[in-house]
Amino acid sequence: MTTAYRPRRDNLWFARTRHYTFFVLRELTSVFVAWSIVFLLMFADAVRTGSLQEFAVLAARPWMIVINVLALAATAFHTITFLNLAPKATVVRLDGWRVPAWMIQGGNHSAWVVISVLIAYFILRSP
Repeated sequence: MTTAYRPRRDNLWFARTRHYTFFVLRELTSVFVAWSIVFLLMFADAVRTGSLQEFAVLAARPWMIVINVLALAATAFHTITFLNLAPKATVVRLDGWRVPAWMIQGGNHSAWVVISVLIAYFILRSP
C-alpha cells in the first residue's frame, strides 16, 4: 500500500516576493475598509437617533482611536494600490490610441485628491 505524496504547505508563500506581499496586504486591508464603513454607519445612526453624545464618548476611547488610525492608514494603502492597478484592468482607447498607464493613474489619483479635499472642506469648515 502506498501513500500519496503531499508536499509541505508554505504558509508564508506571499513573503517570497514584494509583489505577493503587497497583494496579500492589500487584500487584508479590506477588513479595515469594512470597519470604516461600519463606523460610518454607526455615526449616521447616532446622528439619526440623536445619540451623538454617546457615540462621541465611544469614539474618544483610546482603543477606538487606535483602530480608526489603523483603518485610515490601511484604507489609504488599499486605495493607492487599487488605483495603481487600474491601468492593468482597464484599457482606454481614444481613436485607436491607447491611453498610457501613467495618465490613467494620474487621473485616478488626482480625482481622489480633489474629492478628498472637497469633503474635508465641507466637513472642517467653521459654522
